[in-house]
Amino acid sequence: MKASDTSKSPNLNLRAKGKNTYDAIVVGSGISGGWAAKELCEKGLKTLVLERGRNVVHLKDYPTALKGPWEFPHHTKMPLSVTAENPVVSRCYAFDESTQHFFVKDTEHPYVQEKPFDWIRGYQVGGKSLLWWRQTQRWSQHDFEGPARDGYAVDWPIRYNDIAPWYSYVEKFVGISGNRDGLDILPDGEFLPPWEMNCVEKDIASRIKTKYPDRHVIQGRCAHLTKPQPIHLEQGRGQCQARNQCERGCPFGGYFSSNSSTIPWAMKTGNLTLRPYSVVHSVIYDDKRGKATGVRVIDAETMQEQEFYADMIFINAACLNTNLVLLNSTSSRFPNGLGNDSGLLGKFVAFQNYRGNIYADFDGPMDHYYYGRRPTQPMIPNFRNIKKQETDFLRGYMTFYGADRPRAYADEGIGGAFKEALGEPGPWRVSMSIQGETIPKETNHVRLSKDKKDKWGIPLLVTSVDYDDNDEKLLKDFFQTGSEMLHAAGCTNIQTVDTKQAPGLDIHEVGGVRMGNDPKTSLLNKWNAMHHCPNVFVTDGACMTSTGVQNPSITFMALTARAVNHAVEEFKKSAG
Repeated sequence: MKASDTSKSPNLNLRAKGKNTYDAIVVGSGISGGWAAKELCEKGLKTLVLERGRNVVHLKDYPTALKGPWEFPHHTKMPLSVTAENPVVSRCYAFDESTQHFFVKDTEHPYVQEKPFDWIRGYQVGGKSLLWWRQTQRWSQHDFEGPARDGYAVDWPIRYNDIAPWYSYVEKFVGISGNRDGLDILPDGEFLPPWEMNCVEKDIASRIKTKYPDRHVIQGRCAHLTKPQPIHLEQGRGQCQARNQCERGCPFGGYFSSNSSTIPWAMKTGNLTLRPYSVVHSVIYDDKRGKATGVRVIDAETMQEQEFYADMIFINAACLNTNLVLLNSTSSRFPNGLGNDSGLLGKFVAFQNYRGNIYADFDGPMDHYYYGRRPTQPMIPNFRNIKKQETDFLRGYMTFYGADRPRAYADEGIGGAFKEALGEPGPWRVSMSIQGETIPKETNHVRLSKDKKDKWGIPLLVTSVDYDDNDEKLLKDFFQTGSEMLHAAGCTNIQTVDTKQAPGLDIHEVGGVRMGNDPKTSLLNKWNAMHHCPNVFVTDGACMTSTGVQNPSITFMALTARAVNHAVEEFKKSAG
Protein backbone atom coordinates (compact mmCIF):
# COMPACT_ATOMS: atom_id res chain seq x y z
CA MET A 1 0.00 0.00 0.00
CA LYS A 2 1.32 3.43 -0.88
CA ALA A 3 1.78 5.97 1.90
CA SER A 4 -0.39 8.47 0.07
CA ASP A 5 -3.34 6.07 -0.09
CA THR A 6 -4.84 6.82 3.33
CA SER A 7 -8.40 5.79 2.62
CA LYS A 8 -7.69 2.07 2.38
CA SER A 9 -7.78 -0.35 5.27
CA PRO A 10 -4.45 -0.92 7.06
CA ASN A 11 -2.21 -3.86 6.26
CA LEU A 12 -3.50 -6.89 8.15
CA ASN A 13 -0.31 -8.96 8.28
CA LEU A 14 -0.99 -10.28 11.77
CA ARG A 15 2.60 -11.27 12.56
CA ALA A 16 3.93 -7.82 11.61
CA LYS A 17 1.06 -6.17 13.42
CA GLY A 18 1.77 -8.08 16.62
CA LYS A 19 5.43 -7.13 16.48
CA ASN A 20 4.58 -3.48 15.91
CA THR A 21 1.84 -3.17 18.54
CA TYR A 22 2.25 -1.15 21.74
CA ASP A 23 0.00 0.16 24.49
CA ALA A 24 0.71 3.74 23.47
CA ILE A 25 2.44 5.67 20.70
CA VAL A 26 3.94 9.15 21.14
CA VAL A 27 4.74 11.19 18.03
CA GLY A 28 7.61 13.54 18.86
CA SER A 29 10.25 13.58 21.61
CA GLY A 30 10.46 17.27 22.49
CA ILE A 31 9.25 18.95 25.66
CA SER A 32 5.69 17.58 25.58
CA GLY A 33 6.52 14.29 23.85
CA GLY A 34 9.22 13.55 26.40
CA TRP A 35 6.76 14.16 29.21
CA ALA A 36 4.16 11.92 27.56
CA ALA A 37 6.77 9.16 27.28
CA LYS A 38 7.86 9.51 30.91
CA GLU A 39 4.32 9.44 32.27
CA LEU A 40 3.11 6.57 30.09
CA CYS A 41 6.15 4.41 30.82
CA GLU A 42 6.06 5.12 34.55
CA LYS A 43 2.44 4.01 34.59
CA GLY A 44 3.39 0.67 33.06
CA LEU A 45 2.41 1.13 29.42
CA LYS A 46 4.63 -0.24 26.67
CA THR A 47 5.28 2.95 24.74
CA LEU A 48 6.73 3.68 21.32
CA VAL A 49 8.18 7.17 20.76
CA LEU A 50 8.58 8.13 17.11
CA GLU A 51 11.07 10.88 16.25
CA ARG A 52 11.58 12.00 12.66
CA GLY A 53 15.20 13.06 13.25
CA ARG A 54 18.36 11.41 14.51
CA ASN A 55 19.04 10.18 18.02
CA VAL A 56 20.75 12.54 20.45
CA VAL A 57 21.99 10.89 23.63
CA HIS A 58 22.63 13.03 26.70
CA LEU A 59 26.36 13.65 27.28
CA LYS A 60 27.41 11.59 24.25
CA ASP A 61 25.97 13.78 21.50
CA TYR A 62 26.83 17.34 22.50
CA PRO A 63 29.96 17.76 20.33
CA THR A 64 30.43 21.49 20.90
CA ALA A 65 29.39 21.76 24.56
CA LEU A 66 32.88 22.29 25.98
CA LYS A 67 34.59 24.03 23.08
CA GLY A 68 36.00 27.54 23.28
CA PRO A 69 35.17 30.06 20.54
CA TRP A 70 38.71 29.79 19.17
CA GLU A 71 38.09 26.12 18.38
CA PHE A 72 35.54 26.97 15.68
CA PRO A 73 36.63 27.93 12.15
CA HIS A 74 34.73 31.23 12.36
CA HIS A 75 34.72 31.74 16.15
CA THR A 76 31.06 30.57 16.26
CA LYS A 77 29.92 33.09 13.61
CA MET A 78 28.14 31.65 10.59
CA PRO A 79 29.72 32.12 7.16
CA LEU A 80 27.78 34.34 4.77
CA SER A 81 27.29 31.40 2.42
CA VAL A 82 25.36 29.51 5.14
CA THR A 83 23.17 32.47 6.11
CA ALA A 84 22.41 33.13 2.44
CA GLU A 85 21.24 29.54 1.96
CA ASN A 86 19.27 29.57 5.23
CA PRO A 87 17.67 33.00 5.62
CA VAL A 88 14.94 31.82 8.01
CA VAL A 89 16.85 29.78 10.58
CA SER A 90 19.73 32.29 10.47
CA ARG A 91 17.41 34.84 12.04
CA CYS A 92 17.07 32.71 15.19
CA TYR A 93 19.06 34.11 18.13
CA ALA A 94 20.50 30.68 18.99
CA PHE A 95 21.68 29.63 15.53
CA ASP A 96 25.45 29.80 15.14
CA GLU A 97 28.46 27.65 14.37
CA SER A 98 28.28 25.92 17.76
CA THR A 99 24.56 24.99 17.56
CA GLN A 100 23.74 24.56 13.88
CA HIS A 101 23.62 20.75 14.15
CA PHE A 102 20.45 21.00 16.27
CA PHE A 103 18.51 23.15 13.77
CA VAL A 104 16.56 22.30 10.63
CA LYS A 105 18.06 23.98 7.58
CA ASP A 106 15.75 25.88 5.23
CA THR A 107 16.77 24.02 2.11
CA GLU A 108 16.41 20.56 3.64
CA HIS A 109 12.82 20.94 4.88
CA PRO A 110 10.96 23.51 2.77
CA TYR A 111 7.46 24.81 3.40
CA VAL A 112 5.20 27.24 1.59
CA GLN A 113 4.94 30.76 3.04
CA GLU A 114 1.73 32.31 1.79
CA LYS A 115 2.61 35.08 4.22
CA PRO A 116 6.08 35.48 5.77
CA PHE A 117 6.49 33.02 8.64
CA ASP A 118 9.83 32.04 10.18
CA TRP A 119 9.34 28.41 11.20
CA ILE A 120 12.21 27.37 13.50
CA ARG A 121 12.52 23.61 13.94
CA GLY A 122 14.76 21.02 15.58
CA TYR A 123 14.44 17.50 14.21
CA GLN A 124 16.24 15.18 16.61
CA VAL A 125 15.49 13.28 19.80
CA GLY A 126 14.77 16.04 22.28
CA GLY A 127 13.52 18.39 19.58
CA LYS A 128 13.68 22.04 20.57
CA SER A 129 14.01 21.16 24.27
CA LEU A 130 17.74 21.39 23.51
CA LEU A 131 17.27 24.91 22.16
CA TRP A 132 14.54 26.65 24.16
CA TRP A 133 15.05 29.81 26.21
CA ARG A 134 13.96 27.90 29.35
CA GLN A 135 11.65 30.60 30.73
CA THR A 136 8.79 29.12 32.76
CA GLN A 137 5.78 31.04 34.02
CA ARG A 138 2.44 29.60 35.04
CA TRP A 139 -0.77 30.86 33.53
CA SER A 140 -3.26 32.49 35.91
CA GLN A 141 -7.01 32.22 36.26
CA HIS A 142 -7.12 35.50 34.33
CA ASP A 143 -5.49 33.86 31.32
CA PHE A 144 -7.81 30.88 31.18
CA GLU A 145 -10.83 33.15 31.54
CA GLY A 146 -9.58 35.63 28.95
CA PRO A 147 -11.41 34.42 25.83
CA ALA A 148 -14.76 34.10 27.61
CA ARG A 149 -14.35 37.48 29.30
CA ASP A 150 -13.02 39.42 26.32
CA GLY A 151 -15.04 37.72 23.59
CA TYR A 152 -12.29 36.33 21.36
CA ALA A 153 -11.46 32.72 20.43
CA VAL A 154 -13.60 30.22 22.39
CA ASP A 155 -13.85 29.49 26.08
CA TRP A 156 -11.14 27.30 27.54
CA PRO A 157 -12.63 24.02 28.85
CA ILE A 158 -10.40 24.22 31.93
CA ARG A 159 -9.45 26.80 34.54
CA TYR A 160 -6.35 27.43 36.62
CA ASN A 161 -7.48 25.18 39.45
CA ASP A 162 -7.72 22.25 37.02
CA ILE A 163 -4.07 22.53 36.03
CA ALA A 164 -2.47 24.00 39.18
CA PRO A 165 -1.65 20.58 40.76
CA TRP A 166 -0.04 19.52 37.49
CA TYR A 167 2.07 22.66 37.34
CA SER A 168 3.39 21.70 40.77
CA TYR A 169 3.93 18.12 39.68
CA VAL A 170 6.09 18.96 36.67
CA GLU A 171 7.90 21.89 38.33
CA LYS A 172 9.27 19.63 41.06
CA PHE A 173 10.68 17.23 38.48
CA VAL A 174 11.95 19.86 36.04
CA GLY A 175 13.51 22.23 38.57
CA ILE A 176 12.39 25.87 38.32
CA SER A 177 14.27 28.78 39.86
CA GLY A 178 12.33 31.84 41.02
CA ASN A 179 10.92 33.93 43.85
CA ARG A 180 7.55 33.51 45.50
CA ASP A 181 6.16 36.90 44.48
CA GLY A 182 2.53 36.48 45.58
CA LEU A 183 0.96 37.79 42.37
CA ASP A 184 -2.50 36.83 41.14
CA ILE A 185 -1.53 37.56 37.54
CA LEU A 186 1.50 35.24 37.72
CA PRO A 187 0.97 32.47 40.28
CA ASP A 188 3.89 31.16 42.30
CA GLY A 189 5.24 27.69 41.69
CA GLU A 190 7.50 25.08 43.26
CA PHE A 191 10.72 27.08 43.16
CA LEU A 192 14.43 26.53 43.65
CA PRO A 193 16.44 29.59 44.77
CA PRO A 194 16.26 32.45 42.25
CA TRP A 195 18.98 34.09 40.25
CA GLU A 196 19.90 37.56 41.46
CA MET A 197 19.36 40.93 39.79
CA ASN A 198 22.44 43.12 39.45
CA CYS A 199 22.68 46.49 41.21
CA VAL A 200 21.25 48.58 38.36
CA GLU A 201 18.38 46.16 37.76
CA LYS A 202 17.48 46.38 41.46
CA ASP A 203 17.63 50.17 41.29
CA ILE A 204 15.37 50.30 38.23
CA ALA A 205 12.93 47.81 39.79
CA SER A 206 12.65 49.94 42.92
CA ARG A 207 12.05 53.14 40.95
CA ILE A 208 9.39 51.58 38.72
CA LYS A 209 7.60 50.15 41.75
CA THR A 210 7.60 53.57 43.43
CA LYS A 211 6.16 55.30 40.38
CA TYR A 212 3.78 52.50 39.34
CA PRO A 213 2.61 50.48 42.38
CA ASP A 214 0.46 48.20 40.20
CA ARG A 215 3.44 47.06 38.11
CA HIS A 216 5.65 44.36 39.54
CA VAL A 217 9.28 43.94 38.55
CA ILE A 218 10.34 40.42 39.48
CA GLN A 219 13.20 38.08 38.70
CA GLY A 220 12.65 35.75 35.79
CA ARG A 221 11.67 32.14 36.43
CA CYS A 222 13.58 29.54 34.47
CA ALA A 223 14.18 25.78 34.22
CA HIS A 224 17.68 25.82 35.70
CA LEU A 225 18.93 23.94 38.73
CA THR A 226 20.27 26.57 41.12
CA LYS A 227 20.11 24.07 43.96
CA PRO A 228 19.45 20.50 42.76
CA GLN A 229 17.08 18.45 44.86
CA PRO A 230 17.26 14.65 45.31
CA ILE A 231 14.85 14.09 42.40
CA HIS A 232 17.21 16.00 40.09
CA LEU A 233 20.28 14.15 41.29
CA GLU A 234 18.41 10.90 40.74
CA GLN A 235 17.96 11.96 37.12
CA GLY A 236 21.75 12.37 36.88
CA ARG A 237 21.56 16.13 36.59
CA GLY A 238 23.71 18.70 38.38
CA GLN A 239 23.80 22.36 39.27
CA CYS A 240 23.62 24.97 36.51
CA GLN A 241 27.07 26.44 35.88
CA ALA A 242 25.75 29.68 34.30
CA ARG A 243 27.87 29.07 31.21
CA ASN A 244 25.27 30.61 28.85
CA GLN A 245 25.99 27.94 26.24
CA CYS A 246 22.74 26.06 26.80
CA GLU A 247 21.80 25.60 23.14
CA ARG A 248 24.87 23.40 22.62
CA GLY A 249 23.39 20.80 24.98
CA CYS A 250 24.26 20.86 28.68
CA PRO A 251 26.60 18.10 29.88
CA PHE A 252 25.74 19.03 33.47
CA GLY A 253 22.00 18.64 32.95
CA GLY A 254 21.76 22.06 34.57
CA TYR A 255 18.72 22.97 32.54
CA PHE A 256 15.77 20.79 31.67
CA SER A 257 15.62 18.94 28.35
CA SER A 258 14.00 15.72 27.24
CA ASN A 259 17.49 14.33 26.65
CA SER A 260 18.77 14.91 30.19
CA SER A 261 15.54 14.20 32.03
CA THR A 262 12.31 12.64 30.75
CA ILE A 263 13.64 10.35 28.00
CA PRO A 264 16.29 8.65 30.22
CA TRP A 265 13.72 8.42 33.01
CA ALA A 266 11.29 6.67 30.69
CA MET A 267 14.05 4.43 29.38
CA LYS A 268 14.85 3.21 32.92
CA THR A 269 11.38 1.69 33.24
CA GLY A 270 12.05 -0.81 30.47
CA ASN A 271 8.77 0.22 28.83
CA LEU A 272 10.15 2.66 26.25
CA THR A 273 10.96 1.92 22.63
CA LEU A 274 12.56 4.94 20.98
CA ARG A 275 12.61 4.95 17.19
CA PRO A 276 14.46 7.85 15.52
CA TYR A 277 14.44 8.53 11.74
CA SER A 278 10.68 7.88 11.74
CA VAL A 279 8.70 10.41 9.71
CA VAL A 280 5.05 10.09 10.69
CA HIS A 281 2.88 10.25 7.60
CA SER A 282 -0.57 9.99 9.21
CA VAL A 283 -2.75 8.46 11.89
CA ILE A 284 -4.60 5.26 10.89
CA TYR A 285 -8.34 5.46 11.55
CA ASP A 286 -10.50 2.33 11.51
CA ASP A 287 -13.96 3.26 10.26
CA LYS A 288 -15.54 0.06 11.52
CA ARG A 289 -14.11 0.33 15.03
CA GLY A 290 -14.62 4.09 15.17
CA LYS A 291 -11.16 4.80 16.59
CA ALA A 292 -7.56 5.38 15.66
CA THR A 293 -5.55 2.18 15.60
CA GLY A 294 -2.01 3.34 14.84
CA VAL A 295 0.25 5.49 12.69
CA ARG A 296 1.92 5.22 9.30
CA VAL A 297 5.64 5.90 9.34
CA ILE A 298 8.15 6.45 6.55
CA ASP A 299 11.74 5.62 7.43
CA ALA A 300 13.69 8.84 6.93
CA GLU A 301 16.69 6.99 5.49
CA THR A 302 15.32 3.98 3.60
CA MET A 303 11.97 5.52 2.55
CA GLN A 304 10.24 2.28 3.55
CA GLU A 305 6.74 2.54 4.99
CA GLN A 306 5.74 0.81 8.21
CA GLU A 307 2.68 0.81 10.41
CA PHE A 308 2.66 0.79 14.20
CA TYR A 309 -0.38 0.13 16.32
CA ALA A 310 -1.65 1.18 19.73
CA ASP A 311 -4.87 1.86 21.60
CA MET A 312 -3.66 5.30 22.69
CA ILE A 313 -1.87 7.88 20.53
CA PHE A 314 -0.29 11.18 21.61
CA ILE A 315 0.55 13.60 18.81
CA ASN A 316 3.34 15.85 20.12
CA ALA A 317 5.21 16.71 16.94
CA ALA A 318 5.34 20.46 17.85
CA CYS A 319 2.51 22.78 16.92
CA LEU A 320 2.69 23.09 13.14
CA ASN A 321 3.88 19.54 12.47
CA THR A 322 1.07 18.23 14.68
CA ASN A 323 -1.36 20.17 12.49
CA LEU A 324 0.32 18.70 9.40
CA VAL A 325 0.06 15.10 10.63
CA LEU A 326 -3.62 15.45 11.52
CA LEU A 327 -4.50 17.26 8.28
CA ASN A 328 -2.80 14.44 6.38
CA SER A 329 -4.69 11.77 8.37
CA THR A 330 -7.63 11.32 6.04
CA SER A 331 -10.12 8.48 5.79
CA SER A 332 -13.64 7.92 4.52
CA ARG A 333 -14.89 9.07 7.94
CA PHE A 334 -12.59 12.10 8.07
CA PRO A 335 -11.87 13.25 4.49
CA ASN A 336 -10.54 16.63 5.67
CA GLY A 337 -8.24 15.46 8.44
CA LEU A 338 -8.61 13.40 11.60
CA GLY A 339 -11.44 14.59 13.84
CA ASN A 340 -12.08 17.57 11.59
CA ASP A 341 -15.88 17.58 11.48
CA SER A 342 -15.86 21.28 12.42
CA GLY A 343 -13.56 22.24 9.55
CA LEU A 344 -11.38 24.17 12.00
CA LEU A 345 -8.30 21.95 11.94
CA GLY A 346 -5.30 24.13 11.14
CA LYS A 347 -7.16 27.36 11.89
CA PHE A 348 -6.87 29.92 14.69
CA VAL A 349 -3.08 29.63 14.80
CA ALA A 350 -1.55 32.28 17.06
CA PHE A 351 1.91 33.32 18.24
CA GLN A 352 3.51 35.95 20.47
CA ASN A 353 4.48 39.46 19.44
CA TYR A 354 8.23 39.97 19.88
CA ARG A 355 8.69 42.94 17.59
CA GLY A 356 9.36 45.64 20.19
CA ASN A 357 12.68 46.53 21.84
CA ILE A 358 13.64 49.61 23.86
CA TYR A 359 17.22 50.65 24.58
CA ALA A 360 18.50 53.27 27.00
CA ASP A 361 21.50 54.56 28.92
CA PHE A 362 21.73 54.57 32.71
CA ASP A 363 24.09 56.54 34.91
CA GLY A 364 25.02 53.62 37.11
CA PRO A 365 27.96 53.03 39.44
CA MET A 366 31.16 52.69 37.44
CA ASP A 367 32.86 50.79 40.25
CA HIS A 368 30.32 47.95 39.93
CA TYR A 369 30.10 45.29 37.27
CA TYR A 370 27.16 43.07 36.50
CA TYR A 371 27.99 39.75 38.13
CA GLY A 372 28.58 36.66 36.04
CA ARG A 373 26.24 35.12 33.48
CA ARG A 374 22.60 34.33 34.12
CA PRO A 375 20.08 32.24 32.18
CA THR A 376 17.23 34.68 32.87
CA GLN A 377 16.33 38.36 33.17
CA PRO A 378 14.02 40.44 35.35
CA MET A 379 10.51 40.72 33.99
CA ILE A 380 7.32 42.72 34.42
CA PRO A 381 4.16 40.56 34.29
CA ASN A 382 1.24 41.85 32.26
CA PHE A 383 -0.53 44.87 33.73
CA ARG A 384 -2.87 45.69 30.83
CA ASN A 385 -6.60 44.82 30.75
CA ILE A 386 -6.39 42.70 33.90
CA LYS A 387 -9.60 43.58 35.74
CA LYS A 388 -11.40 45.28 32.86
CA GLN A 389 -10.95 46.37 29.25
CA GLU A 390 -9.01 49.63 29.55
CA THR A 391 -7.22 50.06 26.22
CA ASP A 392 -8.11 50.10 22.52
CA PHE A 393 -6.58 46.65 22.09
CA LEU A 394 -7.41 43.25 23.56
CA ARG A 395 -5.22 41.47 26.13
CA GLY A 396 -1.69 42.62 27.00
CA TYR A 397 2.02 41.90 27.18
CA MET A 398 4.83 40.86 29.47
CA THR A 399 8.18 42.62 29.31
CA PHE A 400 11.70 41.43 30.00
CA TYR A 401 14.50 43.87 30.76
CA GLY A 402 18.14 43.78 31.72
CA ALA A 403 21.11 46.02 32.48
CA ASP A 404 24.75 45.42 31.71
CA ARG A 405 28.00 47.15 30.82
CA PRO A 406 28.95 46.20 27.26
CA ARG A 407 32.57 46.31 26.25
CA ALA A 408 33.82 49.88 25.89
CA TYR A 409 34.51 51.22 22.42
CA ALA A 410 37.80 52.99 21.65
CA ASP A 411 37.35 55.65 18.95
CA GLU A 412 40.94 55.56 17.83
CA GLY A 413 44.27 54.12 18.79
CA ILE A 414 46.63 51.25 18.18
CA GLY A 415 48.65 48.75 20.13
CA GLY A 416 48.41 47.78 23.78
CA ALA A 417 46.49 50.82 25.01
CA PHE A 418 43.86 50.32 22.33
CA LYS A 419 43.54 46.63 23.23
CA GLU A 420 43.18 47.40 26.94
CA ALA A 421 40.49 50.00 26.22
CA LEU A 422 38.49 47.43 24.31
CA GLY A 423 38.71 45.04 27.25
CA GLU A 424 37.17 47.45 29.74
CA PRO A 425 33.43 47.54 30.44
CA GLY A 426 31.70 50.67 29.22
CA PRO A 427 28.77 52.68 30.61
CA TRP A 428 25.58 50.97 31.77
CA ARG A 429 23.02 50.09 29.10
CA VAL A 430 19.43 48.96 29.62
CA SER A 431 17.24 46.96 27.24
CA MET A 432 13.56 46.05 27.41
CA SER A 433 11.59 43.70 25.15
CA ILE A 434 7.96 42.80 24.57
CA GLN A 435 6.28 39.39 24.76
CA GLY A 436 2.76 40.18 23.64
CA GLU A 437 -0.39 38.11 23.29
CA THR A 438 -1.87 37.80 19.82
CA ILE A 439 -5.53 37.05 19.22
CA PRO A 440 -6.33 33.74 17.45
CA LYS A 441 -8.09 34.38 14.14
CA GLU A 442 -9.60 31.96 11.66
CA THR A 443 -7.69 33.63 8.84
CA ASN A 444 -4.39 32.79 10.56
CA HIS A 445 -4.07 29.18 9.50
CA VAL A 446 -1.98 26.39 8.07
CA ARG A 447 -3.07 23.91 5.39
CA LEU A 448 -1.62 21.24 3.13
CA SER A 449 -0.26 22.17 -0.28
CA LYS A 450 -2.30 20.68 -3.10
CA ASP A 451 0.63 20.17 -5.45
CA LYS A 452 3.94 20.25 -3.52
CA LYS A 453 5.35 17.38 -1.47
CA ASP A 454 8.48 16.72 0.54
CA LYS A 455 11.01 13.98 -0.20
CA TRP A 456 8.86 11.46 1.72
CA GLY A 457 5.79 12.14 -0.39
CA ILE A 458 3.99 14.13 2.32
CA PRO A 459 2.28 17.40 1.30
CA LEU A 460 4.19 20.53 2.27
CA LEU A 461 2.64 22.78 4.87
CA VAL A 462 1.35 26.18 3.76
CA THR A 463 1.63 28.88 6.45
CA SER A 464 -0.73 31.87 6.26
CA VAL A 465 -0.22 33.81 9.49
CA ASP A 466 0.12 37.56 9.97
CA TYR A 467 -0.14 40.48 12.39
CA ASP A 468 -3.30 42.57 12.68
CA ASP A 469 -4.41 45.96 13.98
CA ASN A 470 -4.60 44.65 17.55
CA ASP A 471 -0.92 43.70 17.39
CA GLU A 472 0.06 47.15 16.11
CA LYS A 473 -1.88 48.92 18.87
CA LEU A 474 -0.38 46.65 21.52
CA LEU A 475 3.13 47.34 20.19
CA LYS A 476 2.52 51.09 20.19
CA ASP A 477 1.38 50.93 23.82
CA PHE A 478 4.52 49.00 24.79
CA PHE A 479 6.77 51.59 23.19
CA GLN A 480 5.01 54.45 24.96
CA THR A 481 4.54 52.76 28.35
CA GLY A 482 7.94 51.05 28.39
CA SER A 483 9.67 54.33 27.57
CA GLU A 484 7.74 56.07 30.35
CA MET A 485 8.80 53.41 32.86
CA LEU A 486 12.46 53.63 31.88
CA HIS A 487 12.33 57.43 32.03
CA ALA A 488 10.81 57.24 35.52
CA ALA A 489 13.61 54.84 36.47
CA GLY A 490 16.24 57.40 35.52
CA CYS A 491 17.20 56.13 32.07
CA THR A 492 18.25 58.53 29.32
CA ASN A 493 18.69 58.42 25.55
CA ILE A 494 15.68 56.10 25.25
CA GLN A 495 15.22 54.55 21.80
CA THR A 496 12.53 52.24 20.46
CA VAL A 497 13.08 49.64 17.75
CA ASP A 498 10.44 47.73 15.80
CA THR A 499 12.23 44.66 14.44
CA LYS A 500 9.45 44.08 11.87
CA GLN A 501 10.21 40.36 12.27
CA ALA A 502 7.79 37.88 10.78
CA PRO A 503 5.56 35.70 12.98
CA GLY A 504 7.26 32.45 13.94
CA LEU A 505 10.59 33.83 15.08
CA ASP A 506 9.11 34.00 18.58
CA ILE A 507 9.01 30.15 18.37
CA HIS A 508 5.81 30.23 20.45
CA GLU A 509 3.31 29.30 17.75
CA VAL A 510 0.17 27.66 19.11
CA GLY A 511 -3.28 26.54 17.99
CA GLY A 512 -4.84 24.81 15.02
CA VAL A 513 -6.09 21.89 17.16
CA ARG A 514 -7.54 23.92 19.98
CA MET A 515 -9.26 22.76 23.15
CA GLY A 516 -12.86 23.73 23.85
CA ASN A 517 -16.20 22.66 25.25
CA ASP A 518 -18.09 22.47 21.95
CA PRO A 519 -17.09 20.02 19.18
CA LYS A 520 -18.50 22.49 16.66
CA THR A 521 -15.91 25.12 17.59
CA SER A 522 -12.94 23.08 18.82
CA LEU A 523 -11.03 19.86 18.15
CA LEU A 524 -10.10 18.72 21.68
CA ASN A 525 -11.98 18.27 24.95
CA LYS A 526 -10.86 19.25 28.44
CA TRP A 527 -8.58 16.20 28.64
CA ASN A 528 -6.81 17.06 25.34
CA ALA A 529 -8.54 14.15 23.58
CA MET A 530 -10.06 14.69 20.15
CA HIS A 531 -13.82 15.16 20.38
CA HIS A 532 -14.45 12.79 17.45
CA CYS A 533 -11.52 10.41 17.98
CA PRO A 534 -11.04 10.23 21.75
CA ASN A 535 -8.08 7.84 21.81
CA VAL A 536 -5.92 10.49 20.09
CA PHE A 537 -4.49 13.21 22.33
CA VAL A 538 -2.70 16.49 21.51
CA THR A 539 -0.80 18.26 24.30
CA ASP A 540 1.81 20.36 22.50
CA GLY A 541 1.32 23.96 21.36
CA ALA A 542 -1.32 22.94 18.81
CA CYS A 543 -3.84 22.34 21.63
CA MET A 544 -3.79 25.89 22.94
CA THR A 545 -7.00 27.91 22.71
CA SER A 546 -5.20 31.23 23.27
CA THR A 547 -1.60 32.31 23.84
CA GLY A 548 -1.39 34.31 27.05
CA VAL A 549 1.72 36.45 27.50
CA GLN A 550 3.77 33.83 29.34
CA ASN A 551 6.36 31.52 27.85
CA PRO A 552 4.27 28.42 27.05
CA SER A 553 6.49 25.39 27.70
CA ILE A 554 5.64 24.71 31.35
CA THR A 555 1.95 24.77 30.40
CA PHE A 556 2.57 22.17 27.66
CA MET A 557 4.27 19.94 30.23
CA ALA A 558 1.50 20.30 32.80
CA LEU A 559 -1.24 19.66 30.23
CA THR A 560 0.64 16.56 29.05
CA ALA A 561 1.01 15.04 32.53
CA ARG A 562 -2.66 15.76 33.24
CA ALA A 563 -3.84 14.24 29.96
CA VAL A 564 -1.72 11.09 30.37
CA ASN A 565 -3.04 10.55 33.87
CA HIS A 566 -6.62 10.69 32.60
CA ALA A 567 -5.88 8.60 29.50
CA VAL A 568 -4.23 5.81 31.49
CA GLU A 569 -7.07 5.73 34.00
CA GLU A 570 -9.53 5.28 31.14
CA PHE A 571 -7.24 2.74 29.46
CA LYS A 572 -7.08 0.60 32.60
CA LYS A 573 -10.85 0.78 33.04
CA SER A 574 -11.42 -0.52 29.53
CA ALA A 575 -8.73 -3.19 29.94
CA GLY A 576 -10.20 -4.33 33.24
